[in-house]
Amino acid sequence: MKNLPIGIQTFQDIRDKERNYIYIDKTKLALNLINSGKYNFLSRPRRFGKSLFLDTLKDIFEGKKEFFKGLYIYDKWDWETTYPVIKISFGLGVVKSTRDLDRRITSILKENQKRLGIECETIDDSSGCLRELIISAYEKYNQKVVILIDEYDKPILDNITNKETSKEIRDGLKNIYSVIKDSDQYLKFAFLTGVSKFSKVSLFSGLNNLEDISLDARYATICGYTHNDIKLHFEERLDGVDLDELKKWYNGYNFLGEGVYNPFDILLFFSKGKIYSHYWFETGSPSFLIEVLREKSFFLPKLENLEINESDLGSFDIDDIKIETLLYQTGYLTIKEVETVFNQRTFYLTYPNLEVRTALNERIFKYLLTDSILKRGSSLKAIQRKDMEAFKNSIFQVFATLPYNSYTKNNMHHYEGYYANIIYSYLSGLGIEFRAEDVTNHGRIDLTIATPDMSQVYIIEFKVVENENRDGKALEQIKEKKYHEKYMNKAEEITIIGIEFSKKDRNICKFEWERIV
Repeated sequence: MKNLPIGIQTFQDIRDKERNYIYIDKTKLALNLINSGKYNFLSRPRRFGKSLFLDTLKDIFEGKKEFFKGLYIYDKWDWETTYPVIKISFGLGVVKSTRDLDRRITSILKENQKRLGIECETIDDSSGCLRELIISAYEKYNQKVVILIDEYDKPILDNITNKETSKEIRDGLKNIYSVIKDSDQYLKFAFLTGVSKFSKVSLFSGLNNLEDISLDARYATICGYTHNDIKLHFEERLDGVDLDELKKWYNGYNFLGEGVYNPFDILLFFSKGKIYSHYWFETGSPSFLIEVLREKSFFLPKLENLEINESDLGSFDIDDIKIETLLYQTGYLTIKEVETVFNQRTFYLTYPNLEVRTALNERIFKYLLTDSILKRGSSLKAIQRKDMEAFKNSIFQVFATLPYNSYTKNNMHHYEGYYANIIYSYLSGLGIEFRAEDVTNHGRIDLTIATPDMSQVYIIEFKVVENENRDGKALEQIKEKKYHEKYMNKAEEITIIGIEFSKKDRNICKFEWERIV
């Protein structure tokens, strides 16, 4: 049985025969990329295999033929012709200031000088040193130079909550990246990877010929594992694994081609005894995203089906960070559907899989809405047993745990959206699937819970009322607008639920339900 390459980002290590690691061949895509363009950019979420692919490119250009035996590219590449490679990576450590950035760039340039056997005369000017390194490498090796940049945006993202510092770091990086544009005559190939795509104007300073392959269907599987990869390369480990369940948990990332699994999840799933858990999610810190969601009073159910135009999806600037863009580029949302009208593309986003959906909402519930731990048992059992009284009690318990400071210095509790956010994040964190703002001919349903087999459908309407004794309208609105009719011929059972909240008491004042079918 081959070993799991957990955390391995070096191509030579993963191809070492003695280590016997699983390797999924990406060299056909690498060859197509090299032959099709000179300057390329790829955006993918963290821990998706970007660094390994970049290192693969490095070994191709350096002619490390022995490591490619048995792979697609082996008999299709001129291994006798080698190219000097300058590799820049900002993945190591955290940059917190321009001083940190300068030190990091200096260290990177020294590493490249040592590897290439070149000593730059320019010491105090990083961009000048890089320019000198490119020209010197070109002259020494009598070949055009390859530049590979990994995690190009990490120093900016490290400081995304500090606008002034992130701008200063952006400008520092801009000086480095501008060298690429000015060195065209010396370059064979350039490839940049990162999580986010900042606009060319703000960061790449005129590098207009940089081709973005992030949403190019030809390269949809350039990082990550396909479902066929799982069946073929992990066959020895699939005993007892429900492939549909595995797909539901970890597949679903869509880059306008075949969907892919996050490789980190798959490797940890098998390493940890085939236990489903939030492996990828727990390696990151979405605190900034959660803060932005709270500050913008974002209506969380929109995350089920979020609409965004192509320009906003593709890039953002520090001065105008859209939460939808950031959620997509960091991997918390993915493309669900694309609609083209008059040559304009609209993208509909949703969670990629069950891991992200449950983990993100559990984190939101814990840190944004309450101080308590999300308790799973009571609500899940209540829905499974169709016990509405128990379900009601579990929802009451959720609101009973809300700290007083959830309401201070704001009037969020005056709006249905606030309470919908709480219940939405609570149910999503439990793994319950539902349709948010479900559209009917008569309007929008606040929340619709539907079991996968459509045996049970719960239609929920929220209302904030001034007077709990007179205003009861939530259940009546469902009946008046006939929201349930959409599911009459689809569901075995339909239950409508009206939940009302008192402005005065800031809590549930009425919880009614009625079984329609």
